[in-house]
Amino acid sequence: MKNYYQGRPYLSIIMPVLNEGENITATLRSTASDEYVERVVVDGGSRDDTVLLARAAGAKVVLSPPGRAWQLNSGAGEAQGEVLLFLHGDTLLPHNYARLVRETMERGDIAAGAFRLAINAPQSRFKWVAGAANLRSRILQFPYGDQAIFLRSDLFRALGGFPEIPIMEDFCLVQRLRRQGRIHLLDQQVLTSARRWLQLGVVRTTLINQLLILGFLLGFPLDFLAKFYGVVHKR
Repeated sequence: MKNYYQGRPYLSIIMPVLNEGENITATLRSTASDEYVERVVVDGGSRDDTVLLARAAGAKVVLSPPGRAWQLNSGAGEAQGEVLLFLHGDTLLPHNYARLVRETMERGDIAAGAFRLAINAPQSRFKWVAGAANLRSRILQFPYGDQAIFLRSDLFRALGGFPEIPIMEDFCLVQRLRRQGRIHLLDQQVLTSARRWLQLGVVRTTLINQLLILGFLLGFPLDFLAKFYGVVHKR
């Protein structure tokens, strides 16, 4: 692996995970790069072989209390990179992602970036879901966490990191980032698992997501929204 940066890595990838043994090897394989990339896997108490597989793949493993916001902040606290990229454990990065991130962050008018979304399923309904997400991200500059959001580490820390709340932490961070500058959506795609939509169905999953956003904007208690989300996904 070529190392274009001496000492401090340019890019740190932070992955919050919980029982991702089926996906983590492929996800970490997608982070391979000719550039010096740090990979920080933050485990929230997995009971499968997630931690062993992450270490076997050469990632740095951080143990954290469960909860995506807490895990993300724990990983960011350990990361050394000038730029931080937050990646879900079931999402694959595109080829040459590191170069694309670097070129994006070299533009002074951009506060953060993300990738277009693709869902790993052949049915046309998933293409409609991804297309709607990409349209929202481009027009409103409002990507979600499954699109591999990235930003400079100094800006992330100046904003106080992710709010440590039980749900909607990515939504809150993007709200703050939009006040700092443009959020650029790259043409290249990340490929994420379809399991969320397969569990409940596309229509129900989309409806639940929109209800969560509406509830958040109307000021519903976050513990209530998190409990609602958890109950629905346990059915």
